[in-house]
Amino acid sequence: MRHRIAVVGSGPAGLTFARVLHRHGYRVAIFERDPAPDARPPGGTLDLHEGLGQLALDKAGLLSEFQELARPEGQAMRILDPGGTVLRDWRPRPDDRANPEIDRGQLRDLLLGPLDVQWGRGVTQVVPGTQDGVLVHFADGRQETFDLVVGADGAWSRSRPAVSSVTPHYTGVTYVETSLDDVAARHPGLDRMIGDGSVAVYGVNRALVAQRNSGGHVKVYAQFRAPLDWHTHLDLADVEAVRSSLLALFDGWAAPVLDLLRHGTAFVHRPLYVLPVSHTWAHVSGVTLLGDAAHLMPPLGAGANLAMLEGAELAESIATGPEDLDETVRAFEEQMWARADRWAKITTAGLERLVSPDPAEALALFDQVQPS
Repeated sequence: MRHRIAVVGSGPAGLTFARVLHRHGYRVAIFERDPAPDARPPGGTLDLHEGLGQLALDKAGLLSEFQELARPEGQAMRILDPGGTVLRDWRPRPDDRANPEIDRGQLRDLLLGPLDVQWGRGVTQVVPGTQDGVLVHFADGRQETFDLVVGADGAWSRSRPAVSSVTPHYTGVTYVETSLDDVAARHPGLDRMIGDGSVAVYGVNRALVAQRNSGGHVKVYAQFRAPLDWHTHLDLADVEAVRSSLLALFDGWAAPVLDLLRHGTAFVHRPLYVLPVSHTWAHVSGVTLLGDAAHLMPPLGAGANLAMLEGAELAESIATGPEDLDETVRAFEEQMWARADRWAKITTAGLERLVSPDPAEALALFDQVQPS
């Protein structure tokens, strides 16, 4: 008899898990609180690493389709100082496929494929250990039971309390996101400054990063150290008030750099939260976690990659491993925790250096990770 399996959340982790199981002939119930795939903006662009996200897509049989959509040129990285001087300008080789970029929306649609997501089915609670299995409570009042519930529902997971009482904590670093559209035609100077991939400018305890997406769209992130309540004097819905506050925060930076903020169309406040670096839990039969629900870490290129590989590995283990589902999940968790611990330490240290009192730390970090 096939196991009754549910995944909570339709992000990269949950969809990769379901897609790999689908490839092996398994049906998975996918529950997502959003009412439709396009109910909210999908976010920016992701670089999928050869040994992580791309490996997961290979396990799902989607690697060639990804390569048709991906932007290898998006691996380009340029670093400026606050005066606008170019300090580093890394450009990928024509055959470099190590970390090509793909828009989150394109990745979501690629993973969705034939999957049947139950949209508008928000989960409020997951209760293991009932007589019929793991009980899932929904926002609409309904309940269903499963043999395995995989929580892939992000930073503020409703599944996590079933296995862990730990909640995310604020890092002391805040992002404020804005966007530029049709950048080549409307802002040719910024188009040249950003290049094919990303441009980053590092100052004392603050940074501006612009990242090219497809279709002439650019995401801009103002990053700075501040108390969680730094914005209490602001109406975050007042675009011009937020813009003025950010321009004051980056006062003295070169005019072309500040144009990234001057031309932003709207601003979204994104304080960075993380889970403890070595977050684990005592194994609970019938419930496990993937991605940010399990190991929320600073957004430095690892999170989605880890989440996708975890989803693929767990699905593959279930489809090809021993009949004992609990044994399979327990072994997977041990493997996941060890790898996530390494990456959480790397990304936590990286955030400390990228938004630092000494901007030279950010440059030194990139010199370590970029090819010479």
